[in-house]
Amino acid sequence: MKALIVYYSMSGNTEYAAGRIADRLGADLLRLEPEKAYPDSGIRKFLWGGKSAVMAEEPRLKPYQFDAEAYDTVIFGFPVWAGNITPPIRTFISENEMGAARYAAFACQGGSGAGKAFGKLQACLGHDLVKTLVLIDPKDKPDPAKDRQIDAFCNALA
Repeated sequence: MKALIVYYSMSGNTEYAAGRIADRLGADLLRLEPEKAYPDSGIRKFLWGGKSAVMAEEPRLKPYQFDAEAYDTVIFGFPVWAGNITPPIRTFISENEMGAARYAAFACQGGSGAGKAFGKLQACLGHDLVKTLVLIDPKDKPDPAKDRQIDAFCNALA
């Protein structure tokens, strides 16, 4: 199995989880970065990010390399914004022919909405997700139980 983790992280929680999953699966990492960064603190963070997610915006991304033929599994990682996937993930999907045989996803959140976000991700992909994982702030609130959740997710994909 050759896997790629495509992720967007603002506060580092998704990046933390992506790194653990990549280490466990021997997966490649592709961090998405918008050309214009989102505000990362205060009320503007929630207003701008939430509006962008709800309006299904597709921000321009900094250049990246992706070869769909090189992977049989693509795992998406994102923080949940207003019950939705983050706009950089939406941009990535719209810019690329997705050739993987299977897709999985993990979402980091401080509250709720991951289930709804996974449904929106599936709609964007036009494919079902073989496995999903919801984590509550894994970097900011470390807990061995969260690491075990990540391990179980990886075992199911291996």
